[in-house]
Amino acid sequence: MEASVILPILKKKLAFLSGGKDRRSGLILTIPLCLEQTNMDELSVTLDYLLSIPSEKCKARGFTVIVDGRKSQWNVVKTVVVMLQNVVPAEVSLVCVVKPDEFWDKKVTHFCFWKEKDRLGFEVILVSANKLTRYIEPCQLTEDFGGSLTYDHMDWLNKRLVFEKFTKESTSLLDELALINNGSDKGNQQEKERSVDLNFLPSVDPETVLQTGHELLSELQQRRFNGSDGGVSWSPMDDELLAQPQEWFAVYVELNQQIAALLNAGDEEDLVELKSLQQQLSDVCYRQASQLEFRQNLLQAALEFHGVAQDLSQQLDGLLGMLCVDVAPADGASIQQTLKLLEEKLKSVDVGLQGLREKGQGLLDQISNQASWAYGKDVTIENKENVDHIQGVMEDMQLRKQRCEDMVDVRRLKMLQMVQLFKCEEDAAQAVEWLSELLDALLKTHIRLGDDAQETKVLLEKHRKFVDVAQSTYDYGRQLLQATVVLCQSLRCTSRSSGDTLPRLNRVWKQFTIASEERVHRLEMAIAFHSNAEKILQDCPEEPEAINDEEQFDEIEAVGKSLLDRLTVPVVYPDGTEQYFGSPSDMASTAENIRDRMKLVNLKRQQLRHPEMVTTES
Repeated sequence: MEASVILPILKKKLAFLSGGKDRRSGLILTIPLCLEQTNMDELSVTLDYLLSIPSEKCKARGFTVIVDGRKSQWNVVKTVVVMLQNVVPAEVSLVCVVKPDEFWDKKVTHFCFWKEKDRLGFEVILVSANKLTRYIEPCQLTEDFGGSLTYDHMDWLNKRLVFEKFTKESTSLLDELALINNGSDKGNQQEKERSVDLNFLPSVDPETVLQTGHELLSELQQRRFNGSDGGVSWSPMDDELLAQPQEWFAVYVELNQQIAALLNAGDEEDLVELKSLQQQLSDVCYRQASQLEFRQNLLQAALEFHGVAQDLSQQLDGLLGMLCVDVAPADGASIQQTLKLLEEKLKSVDVGLQGLREKGQGLLDQISNQASWAYGKDVTIENKENVDHIQGVMEDMQLRKQRCEDMVDVRRLKMLQMVQLFKCEEDAAQAVEWLSELLDALLKTHIRLGDDAQETKVLLEKHRKFVDVAQSTYDYGRQLLQATVVLCQSLRCTSRSSGDTLPRLNRVWKQFTIASEERVHRLEMAIAFHSNAEKILQDCPEEPEAINDEEQFDEIEAVGKSLLDRLTVPVVYPDGTEQYFGSPSDMASTAENIRDRMKLVNLKRQQLRHPEMVTTES
């Protein structure tokens, strides 16, 4: 498929190859969806054409597809992603769907791409434009996604048209000249026909083809020097690498055309010499073509090696920069996120270093085979310098990676300690909240004094267990705060808990202790009151003297009145604040039960003083 055939479709820029590469050195294919409805047939044609350009070796590295859905609807994005399964399933390794700032309705995006990975054959992620650099380096992204890579679609399309025209014309010219050469080797019977064939003129002007090739190569090479002005590292595209051998064939075409003209106009005695010269030209041409092909492959391997080395160097610089910045997160969650990002960057460096070793070994293997193509030229010294350079680059990257790993280990330990510190501070604050809740429950719900001595004893036992829970909570909070002190000493930082949580914990515990002691005092008074009252109210003929003891009645009455008075007194904290047990109605109900018991005791007292009243009533 030629660009000229589908030129109107290509001008729409439904998809394009910007020249950027992902971290696996795979090409980046961008599909910029727009507000208008995208013609899926035209998009499919565009993708077919673009994917026919890279070599099979380049395709084997896989593509990263960026589907820009910021100006499109979700259903269109989903259709495009599913369409990729049918167009380029084997070559796609990752699809990044750039979502708009105002995300699509969750109901609409219910389609889960991650669940469809096995069916689709590639991974799909939803990402905002400013987070795209997590997966692709900024220098490999175009300006539309906040990157620094320059891409002009019309300029690329024009160069592509020129390149395809040059390739087509040069190939056709070579085929025509091959026919002429074959004709010159036929027997004497065809000599006359050969003179007619030699009068045949190629369909394409060789000088025009040669001039086109020179201009194309010059323009592609010019990018090498102009690319650095904008701060963007330049690397030759496949077009340029393909254009160089085509240039050599153009020179061969020009010389062969001149010899053909001499053969047509020369004498008989010159034909043998001209044919020999023509054969030598062919030998030199094909030998040089083989050398150029080997040299091209070697340069391509070197380009890929240094490209991977540059990407790895940038990753190491980014990782080192991240490690050199002091960690000052606001909470444990942000630390976990930072730690995860750190681990991801380190893993990416590991992958990059492994890729560099593979590229370096492949390049070293090619250099070791260079001697067979040298044709008498001693390349031992040059090869040794190249080998030393390649090995030096890999060793340097290995050392840089090792230093970063050591720093990551230290940073990981520090961040884990910080996570533990935040966890201790959070748990200590939670202990204060629990203790406050226990105090609130003590004051609002622990108000009953029991209807008899047995029930009051049970309430006292429950209260002591309740106090044990509060004591454990307080001790837990103290231990956590002590742990924060140790961690802060290790991290050489100041704990926020030392100035806030600890005073709160001590204050709440002091309030709980005062309220608990008051509760115990009231329960103990209630036990004494109910126990003595029950002795009086029970019929005990064995102990008549004890029942008739007026002092015992007076003591019961005094304890009851003291208990009633105690119920009206609030709990006073060290800071002067006051707090009552329960509501007024709750206290009134408790006081009423005590008064009823005191009435029964007084009635018993009257009965003992005037036994005749009991007889009369009987």
